Amino acid sequence: MALGILTLPVQADPITRTTLAHNSTTAYEGKSHMPYANPDAPKGGTLSMSTLGTFNSANKWMTTGVPMAGTDLLYDTLMSGSLNEAFTMYPQLAEKVTYDPDDPSWIIYHINPKAKFWDGSDVTAEDVKATFDALLSKGPMFIRSYLGDIKEVQVLDKYRAKFIFNSADNKEILLTVGQFPVFAKTSIDKNFETLSLTPLMGSGPYKLGSIQPGQSVTYVRDPNYWGQSLAVNQGRYNFDKVKYVYYLSDEVAFEGFKSGQYQFRQENKASNWAKAYNFPAIQAGMVKKERVTMKNPVAMQGLVMNQRRPLFQDIKVRQALTRAFDFKWLNKTLFYEQYEQPQSYFYGSELEATGKPSVEEMAVLTPLLADADSDYRQQVLNEWHLPQSNGDGFNREGLLEARKLLLSAGFYYKDMHLYQPNGQRARIEILVVDGSSMERVLLSYVRHLQRLGFDASIQNVDAPQYLERKRHYDYDMIVDVFAQSLSPGAEQLSYWGSESADDIGNQNTMGIKNPMIDAVIEQLIKADNREQIILYTKVLDRLLRAGYYIVPMLGNTGSNVAYWKQYRHVDKLPDNALGLDYWWVDAEAEKQVYDSLH
Repeated sequence: MALGILTLPVQADPITRTTLAHNSTTAYEGKSHMPYANPDAPKGGTLSMSTLGTFNSANKWMTTGVPMAGTDLLYDTLMSGSLNEAFTMYPQLAEKVTYDPDDPSWIIYHINPKAKFWDGSDVTAEDVKATFDALLSKGPMFIRSYLGDIKEVQVLDKYRAKFIFNSADNKEILLTVGQFPVFAKTSIDKNFETLSLTPLMGSGPYKLGSIQPGQSVTYVRDPNYWGQSLAVNQGRYNFDKVKYVYYLSDEVAFEGFKSGQYQFRQENKASNWAKAYNFPAIQAGMVKKERVTMKNPVAMQGLVMNQRRPLFQDIKVRQALTRAFDFKWLNKTLFYEQYEQPQSYFYGSELEATGKPSVEEMAVLTPLLADADSDYRQQVLNEWHLPQSNGDGFNREGLLEARKLLLSAGFYYKDMHLYQPNGQRARIEILVVDGSSMERVLLSYVRHLQRLGFDASIQNVDAPQYLERKRHYDYDMIVDVFAQSLSPGAEQLSYWGSESADDIGNQNTMGIKNPMIDAVIEQLIKADNREQIILYTKVLDRLLRAGYYIVPMLGNTGSNVAYWKQYRHVDKLPDNALGLDYWWVDAEAEKQVYDSLH
């Protein structure tokens, strides 16, 4: 009898590459520049933008203080992402990586020996280790959660840092660590937790130029920037200065744009876009309007219902509050029908769940829903549509449905007021930043809640107080925005994971604790290919929608931008972002703008 030959599985050897991709392409490997860059773009000019509120810190990576806008300009990341691909990284501080395709429990980043901090010192593996040690022990809680799979960072030699992970399940963590800035170890040791307007030492293309406390922050391009010859940086970082001008309200900020106090504006107010761009600079051809469409999921903006409050723990209450929101009337009367109401947490992208679950989705959902409440199961499996009013402003049908839901949840009426099953008055306070234009949007919603019998109100607080209360989940409802990429993964744990619900300062502002959602996020993190990412994201979308954790408000599949005529960009902007890093200034047009303003 012939003896069989035992065949052992072939184990891949570690490989070294200049690019990294998670279930995505590396279409631009070896290219001289990115397709959305103009390698011949001139350097010069100023990009000026607005921001709201105030600031008292140059470090957005600490747990206290209000950081200034634009600090990402100060720092390089280990690798730079593509703006046309789902999740692909190209060399920046790291010139290459070494990893084992069959064992994603580690990766080595090779620091480019040419990389320098502003003071001329080398960027080393010690700096990488010190950065991640600080982020994991002293950084904001959502960052600690996001990077929670890091077990340790080892210094192999001066230019090699090895990341060891807690498991081999999270394949995207290999790329995730490459997205973070690197600070000088000497600066971290001295100042990481110091509330200061002096930034940590960086190696990025800009340095902090000037600060006018409470008014503006200006960054200046470093002409000696070490990384300007890298492929991802060709035609990038073209502005000599980048300036952020602070305002206390968007109304005042818009007036500032009209008068040229700053010159690039993303317009998020539909009424402005529809009828306010008729000021003299527009009529003189000095200001341009442009709508830019993208393939990214539309950011989910909505009213978060804080489930840490007993009032919101019954799904029928959350359904009732969703029915009380009259999007159709708001869109018609306030927004000139320029918005859509997001029907998905990944709206407008290939990740959005539509119709009824597919056969593949059902294979994932069936075991998850085995012990689920029958109403929740039906919400998951049915074709999803948010309730729509007739747009007359009264929302009578929606409020009648909401009233039925509240009564079925044990609420009752006494003297025309609504009471909870425990006998306490049904009260809702919506927390907003003082001066925010959102208050105008919420007034009609508050009126509908009052018609239902709620003691409903809007509470205005200043920006620092709002941030502190949000960090500690000290609110009934807030308006929050959940932006998504085309490659969702471990960050979903910080948005909706059960553990993150108890972490101060995390992004699970709703307080979701749903083991089915936890389970599908774990499957998403372990996805082996693009098809699995799409599949598990659609399942996650269905589970989130069915929970009625948020009242979806407004969404837009594009960005409205207005800018003074000196700014230029390539004919085809990137698929997934505006790519402002790659815009530039026409010097002659800038002189014309300057002359018109002076």
